[in-house]
Amino acid sequence: VHPRFVERLRTVEALPPGLPRRVIVFGISSLPAQTVEALAALARFSQVLLCVHNPCQHHWGDIVPDQDLLRHQYRRQQRKGGMAPGLSADELHQHAHPLLAAWGKQGRDYINLLDMHDDPEHYRERFAILGSRIDLFGEGDTTHLLGQLQDDILHLRTLAETREQWKKRPLDPAADRSLRFQIAHSAQREVEILHDQLLDRFAADPSLRPREVIVMVPDVNAYAPHIQAVFGQYAQDDDRYIPFTLADQGQRGCDPLPIAVEHLLKLPEGRLTVSEVLDLLDVPALRARFAIDESELPTLHRWIEGAGIRWGLDAERRAALGLPEGLEQNTWRFGLRRMLLGYAVGRGAACAGIEPFDEIGGLDAVLIGPLVQLLDALDLLHRRLAQPAAPAEWGRILHAMLGDFFVAQNERDETLLGQLVEALEDWLELCAGVGLEEPLPLGVVREAWLGTLDQGRLSQRFLAGAVNFCTLMPMRAIPFRMVCLLGMNDGDYPRSQTPLDFDLMAGDYRPGDRSRREDDRYLLLEALLAARAGVAEAVVVARDTQIGKQLVGYLVADGEPADEAAWLAGLKAALKTALPEHMVPAALVRLARMPLSPNGKLERRALPEPQWETRRYRAPQSALEQALAAIWAELLDVPQVGLDDNFFELGGHSLLATRAVALLRQRLDLEVPLRAFFELDSLAALAESLAPQAPAGAGGEDGALQEMAALLDELEAL
Repeated sequence: VHPRFVERLRTVEALPPGLPRRVIVFGISSLPAQTVEALAALARFSQVLLCVHNPCQHHWGDIVPDQDLLRHQYRRQQRKGGMAPGLSADELHQHAHPLLAAWGKQGRDYINLLDMHDDPEHYRERFAILGSRIDLFGEGDTTHLLGQLQDDILHLRTLAETREQWKKRPLDPAADRSLRFQIAHSAQREVEILHDQLLDRFAADPSLRPREVIVMVPDVNAYAPHIQAVFGQYAQDDDRYIPFTLADQGQRGCDPLPIAVEHLLKLPEGRLTVSEVLDLLDVPALRARFAIDESELPTLHRWIEGAGIRWGLDAERRAALGLPEGLEQNTWRFGLRRMLLGYAVGRGAACAGIEPFDEIGGLDAVLIGPLVQLLDALDLLHRRLAQPAAPAEWGRILHAMLGDFFVAQNERDETLLGQLVEALEDWLELCAGVGLEEPLPLGVVREAWLGTLDQGRLSQRFLAGAVNFCTLMPMRAIPFRMVCLLGMNDGDYPRSQTPLDFDLMAGDYRPGDRSRREDDRYLLLEALLAARAGVAEAVVVARDTQIGKQLVGYLVADGEPADEAAWLAGLKAALKTALPEHMVPAALVRLARMPLSPNGKLERRALPEPQWETRRYRAPQSALEQALAAIWAELLDVPQVGLDDNFFELGGHSLLATRAVALLRQRLDLEVPLRAFFELDSLAALAESLAPQAPAGAGGEDGALQEMAALLDELEAL
C-alpha cells in the first residue's frame, strides 16, 4: 500500500480531493522512514511543517558509528568549523560531546532522514522575506553546571573544548545544585528521598512551585503505590504536604473494574482460588449485579472458610488442569453443597458423603442465593471462554459478560464500561474490515481488547498544577524548572525488549526503525535538556480593540523579575528576533497564575484587559504619507493611521501585507518589497524608504501628487 500511495502522489497532476492545505507535525521525537516518505510526497500539494527538537546547532550525524548508513548531501546544518569531514570509528567520540554520541543515535538518524527529503533552499528565501528563521537555537543560562552541560551539547564541544571553555568560570561542585545524583536501596526509599529533596528546594526557593517540577520514571505503574504512600500520607494543611498528580497510568492495572474484567477473562487459565473470588466481590459494580452489600462480605468470608473451600470450581475444572478426575473435595461446588445441606438439616450426620455446614441460618441465609448465582455465572462464562471462536461470536460473549457481571454505580464506572464497550466495538469493526472470520483463542482476544486501556490518552492529568509524575515518553520532556528521574537502575533503564523469533527487522536496523533502548537513550537526552527556567505558562489570544483585533500574550514567569517592565520589554524584543512581526503579540501581560475553570481549562473571559500603550497621533503630512495611510486604513479597516503606527500592530498580517504591495504597485506605481513591511516599524519609515521612487517633489504640492490625492479621494468615495 505504501509504495502505491507514494507513487500516486508523485505522478498525479491534479490536486487530489480532501487533502488539507497544511499539515503540522509537532512534538514527535522520531518518525519511521515510510511516514517521512509519505509526508514528502504529500508536500507536492500541501504545506508540510515538521517541528523537530534538535539538541545541537551543528551537523552531528557523523559522531556515532554507522555513519555510512546515510550518505547524502547535508542541506540544513553545516559542519562545525575545524571538524574533519571523514572520521574513523575510533575518532568519532574525540570530535563531539560524549553524551550526544552515546544517547543521540535516534535523533541523529531522524534528522539525517529528514535531510534526505528536505530542501531548505526552496523556502529559505520566503522565511527571510517574513523576517523569520527556520532554525531556532538560543543561548541558555550558563551560570550553573547543568547550563554549561546543555551549552556544550548545543555547540558540539569535545571534552577538551569544554575544559577550555569553562576554565575561566569554575564552579564549586559542593555549592552547585543544578545536577544531583542520589543512591537508594529501594523504590520506596527513592520516593522518600525525592520528597525530602523537594521540601528542601521549596523552602530554599519560594518562587519554585509544584507545577514547575516533573518527575519521570520508566514505569509509573510500578512506582504509583510508593508515590501514593509517601506523597499521600500528609493532609493538605500539613507543612509537608506537596500536591502531586499521576499521569500515564494504564487503567488496565489500576482501576478495580478493568482488573475484575481481566480476572474474568483468565478463568480458563486460573484455579479460581478463594482470594480471587473475594477480590471480584470487592468491586462495587460486580457486587451490585448480584445484590451483595459490602457489609455482608465478612459473613461470606467466614462461611467460605468454614465450609473448607480452597480452589477450583468443581472436579471437572480441576481435571482440565491436569489433576486426576473425581477430586471434588474443597472445591466451590463441594463447599456450596455443605452450605445448602447445613441450611436444610442443620447440625447432623453426613448425607451422601457430604458433611453439613450448620452455621448458616436466620436472616443471613439469604446470602446463599447471590453466592449461588455468582458461581453459576462463573461456570457459564468459563464454558464460553474455553473454546476458540470467530470475532463476531467473541463480541456476543464479551458483551454478555459485561452485562451479566457489572452494573455501574457511579460516573467513573459508567465511563470505564463505556470505554470497554467502545474498544470492543472498534476491535470488531477492525476484524470485519479485514475479513477476519477464523476462530481466535481467548489470549489473543483478551490482549487485543484490554490492551487499548493502556494506550496513552490526551485526557490524562498532565500539567494539572501540581508535581507531575509521569512515564519517560515523548511529549513529556518539555521545559520545567526542575526535572527529576526515578528508577534509573541498571537493567531497568534503558528498557530492553526481546525481539520475536519471526521479527527479521530486528537484525536489519535501518534509520527510523523503532528501538526501545535507543528510544530511551534519546528520551534521557531530552529530559536533560528540558530543565530550563523562563516562562512557565503562556497563552496568546486575539482581542477586539478600537483598531481591530490585536494579539495579546498572557504569561506566568518562573520566579519574580526584578523589573517587570524591563523583563516584558526584553521578552518582546526576543520574540521579534525569532518570530515574524505579525506573530509578535502587541501587548504582554504577566499573571501570577492562569485563570482556570473547574475542569482545568483556560478561562478566557477571566483574562484581564491589557494596558495599551498610548502614543501621540502624528498625522501624515506629505502626499505619499497620506496615500500610504489611506491604503493601510482601507486594508486594516481602521479609522485613521498615524506616522508612528506599525502595520502589524494595527492588525495586519502577511496576506494583508501582500495585498498592500499589490495596491501600491497598482495605484501609485511603486515597487515595494514585501520584506519592507517586516523590517520597517512605522508608516513614516516606509514612506521614507519609498521617497526616491515617488515623483519629483513628493513632499510638496506639485500636480502629480495633487492628482494622486484626488484619485485616492475618489476611491474613498466609492
